Amino acid sequence: MKTPIFAAFLLILSAFAFQQETIYSGKEGTVKFESNAPLELIIANSKQLTGLINTEKRTFVFKVKTSSFQGFKNSMQEEHFNESYMESDKFPSSEFKGKIIEETDFRVPGTYQVRVKGLLTVHGVEKERIIKAKVTVKNKQISIESDFDVLLADHEIKIPKIVEMKIAETIRVNININMQPKS
Repeated sequence: MKTPIFAAFLLILSAFAFQQETIYSGKEGTVKFESNAPLELIIANSKQLTGLINTEKRTFVFKVKTSSFQGFKNSMQEEHFNESYMESDKFPSSEFKGKIIEETDFRVPGTYQVRVKGLLTVHGVEKERIIKAKVTVKNKQISIESDFDVLLADHEIKIPKIVEMKIAETIRVNININMQPKS
């Protein structure tokens, strides 16, 4: 009588342990953006990208605090970014959450090109996107790298006519994050 109960307990425990191993988290990823307009190049980055991936369900969420971007050419660029365009007080973060399209076994080391589909929320406006990413599985860690474009109009970010030659309509974004199994 004790053996079936013990076996059931071990089965539940091992299922719980397996489920925990499928959750990966990252707390210090980077996001870099570049606005390459005719009259001005604006580049800034944040080292505060966080994320979670459930490799079993192939779901993910990534988030970055808007006011964490640094590296602007001058304080005026940073002030305009936070106050006039991104409205950081009103919209404190940007987020991308969704699902990995390709069936990928993240227990097998290697580099995988995947597409992810989800909702990109910038400036409080959600936009469904499919974005390509390179995923590297090595030493029980997952590294993710992606480059993609964000159209300001898609997220209702308005640029005044007076500065439209200084701010690109399309912003180039690069992300990098290393993720470990969540304990």
